[in-house]
Amino acid sequence: MFDKILIANRGEIACRIIKTAQKMGIKTVAVYSDADRDAVHVAMADEAVHIGPAPAAQSYLLIDKIIDACKQTGAQAVHPGYGFLSEREAFPKALAEAGIVFIGPNPGAIAAMGDKIESKKAAAAAKVSTVPGFLGVIESPEHAVQIANEIGYPVMIKASAGGGGKGMRIAESADEVAEGFARAKSEASSSFGDDRVFIEKFITDPRHIEIQVIGDKHGNVIYLGERECSIQRRNQKVIEEAPSPLLDEETRRKMGEQAVALAKAVNYDSAGTVEFVAGQDKSFYFLEMNTRLQVEHPVTEMITGLDLVELMIRVAAGEALPLTQSDVKLNGWAVESRVYAEDPTRNFLPSIGRLTTYLPPEEGPLGDAIVRNDTGVEEGGEIAIHYDPMIAKLVTWAPTRIEAIEAQATALDAFAIEGIRHNIPFLATLMAHPRWREGRLSTGFIKEEFPEGFTAPEPVGPVALRLAAVAAAIDHKLNIRKRGISGQMRDPSLLSFQRERVVVLSGQRFDVTVDTAEDALLVTGEDGKAVPVRSDWRPGNPVWAGTVGDETVAIQVRPLLNGVFLQHAGAAAEARVFTRREAELAALMPVKENAGSGKQLLCPMPGLVKQIMVTEGQEVKNGEPLAIVEAMKMENVLRAERDGTVSKIAAKEGDSLAVDAVILEFA
Repeated sequence: MFDKILIANRGEIACRIIKTAQKMGIKTVAVYSDADRDAVHVAMADEAVHIGPAPAAQSYLLIDKIIDACKQTGAQAVHPGYGFLSEREAFPKALAEAGIVFIGPNPGAIAAMGDKIESKKAAAAAKVSTVPGFLGVIESPEHAVQIANEIGYPVMIKASAGGGGKGMRIAESADEVAEGFARAKSEASSSFGDDRVFIEKFITDPRHIEIQVIGDKHGNVIYLGERECSIQRRNQKVIEEAPSPLLDEETRRKMGEQAVALAKAVNYDSAGTVEFVAGQDKSFYFLEMNTRLQVEHPVTEMITGLDLVELMIRVAAGEALPLTQSDVKLNGWAVESRVYAEDPTRNFLPSIGRLTTYLPPEEGPLGDAIVRNDTGVEEGGEIAIHYDPMIAKLVTWAPTRIEAIEAQATALDAFAIEGIRHNIPFLATLMAHPRWREGRLSTGFIKEEFPEGFTAPEPVGPVALRLAAVAAAIDHKLNIRKRGISGQMRDPSLLSFQRERVVVLSGQRFDVTVDTAEDALLVTGEDGKAVPVRSDWRPGNPVWAGTVGDETVAIQVRPLLNGVFLQHAGAAAEARVFTRREAELAALMPVKENAGSGKQLLCPMPGLVKQIMVTEGQEVKNGEPLAIVEAMKMENVLRAERDGTVSKIAAKEGDSLAVDAVILEFA
């Protein structure tokens, strides 16, 4: 076994690998760029080596720098994590030449299956069912349009060396193919150093299901069940679960055996994932093979009880797999949510900045469930523009799917993040969505269920009642605190708390009566039913955790002028609590309207201006592209929202802009 390994990665996956290495008694070496000097993975490792400037192309993607760091520290092996160099055939070859072990598959397997085009050719040669498409070199946008017309719409344009949703576009028409081809090539080149793309038929109403395989250097390969990854946005996975609610035992076995056969055909000898596109009728087609550890590997670990990183390390050290296919047992259900630094209300555009608050839910038992949080950030850390916007992977396990979903919802509500925008409100909304809870999934789920984008819903029904009760309890706690302030003109003992209160939640009015009991606050609604509210919440805490009636509840709390902002189960509301007389007067106050001219194109997120596509004086039509802004390895096309004339261009290509910076103005 190795004495010391180097992790050629950063963020949460580097931290994840370090945890397993520590458990195995193996020392670790971290590498870091200028942007990651104070990162969590650097502090966790036994040693750390600086490898270059912030851009990945000048640091994490430089093979020579990684090898030099190994020689400098005496690391005997390298784990690549995912992304960066994990699927570059040249990386394990260079490591082998330097006498360093690669904790991953052999270069031949990477060459055969890591490249999407070559893997489809290999699968077709092995008589594996594949999606119709064109796997040759596409010379130009015109050539791409010709191919798409022959295949039939819709089509998927996909980077050959891609991953993580980068370099992928769905096109419904010839115009979309031409633009998508250019964007996919550009993103693929900047993210992977390889601008080749291919085109294939996009299966309507598909599901994305993948099989986890693990092989050793002795010819043994097994599969560890499946993961359903159909909840995607811009072809990037958002929520994963294991097992899939679609599959039965027979289909699972067929997919697993096909995945193993494909892996054995290329002498696969590490952890890898064979991805399939599945129809609602349980038909399936080979999509691609990822020759690395997947982002969503924790859900497989939770239902199998296996540590995939440990298995990868042991296999790389020459050990045989410690189990056979018959030893693999699936237990319970696991759900993973990817917590991203992005603004779901602005079409999920990336958000960067400092984490002024970062309080994840407590890991460990949650009733009959288990909470796990894989992360690589901490409070006070910075989300940089140069890398993937992932903050954490929140995972819950429970005996049943619905219990795992309920645990995930509770954990999301207890996850406090401030300083940047994030997608937790969207994830929490998904957990409550009937179609998700019923398992009626497809890769078009988000587009179909949120066609106008995401806006945090107003609280209604039981959610509104819970928020109203908690708002009254928070107000009561704040009033008690105010009474304890010393030096007041009137003795606090002479003041009486008015029992009858009015809670206003974003315009909704709830008349309540508040009474104290021995171990709870009793909040009585208009129906006359007294609900006990219990919590040890203190003013200033960003999360109110306690019980409302018999339900365990977590609610985000942020102070506002004369009130609090509450967020729970995806719903958000400004809450203010009044006496009855104060409520009458507050209803008479005028509401200030937000002014907005709509005559400027503002940068929707911090990013780099890649291209200005118009000139001053040019007339533009609704939907016409105006500029391209790159952030966190994704190129975002900004379009005109109405017809108009460009009067002034305020930014130029190459500018780094802050959120809401003016790019251009309209007459």
